[in-house]
Amino acid sequence: MSSDTTPKPVTIATVWLDGCSGCHMSFLDMDERLIEIAPLIQIVHSPVVDTKQIPPGTDVGIIEGAISNEDDEAKAKKMRAACNFIVSLGDCAVTANVPSMRNVFDKQECFDRAYHENADLQPANPDVVVPPLLDKALAVHQVIDVDLYVPGCPPPADAIYYVLSELLAGRQPDPLQLTRFGK
Repeated sequence: MSSDTTPKPVTIATVWLDGCSGCHMSFLDMDERLIEIAPLIQIVHSPVVDTKQIPPGTDVGIIEGAISNEDDEAKAKKMRAACNFIVSLGDCAVTANVPSMRNVFDKQECFDRAYHENADLQPANPDVVVPPLLDKALAVHQVIDVDLYVPGCPPPADAIYYVLSELLAGRQPDPLQLTRFGK
């Protein structure tokens, strides 16, 4: 009788909060390296897969984007509850970056500008489709505990590959070797 010594794949969940999805695009830009790491990981939740729930006990959670509304906040908290290790990926997640540009304005001023001053037809604040905004856009660590910060706008594919490779090898990566804020 033979025993299977193949290691169990590392489970990974990703979410995209308030941002441009550039970090997820950079993840895909790992190109052929995705094939290299594919046998070692299992994507259990992501905006690009159909899974609706984040399985409890997920090994690594990767969060892209700032926390700008109640939906973002709930997703971040679900990730923290379900994942053993959280990566804050990209400048929006790490610092709130571009989404935080609205922080100098009152929330109502933002709504007035977007949904009244710039509306050609039927100016009105959204009340069904758009989740309620928080008073300020927040970095992920302002809402949940984060284990690793990977800056960049977006972080280059080389930095994401390095981080994943180090985590898969059981080592704590130092992403600042390959990326920095705004790079």
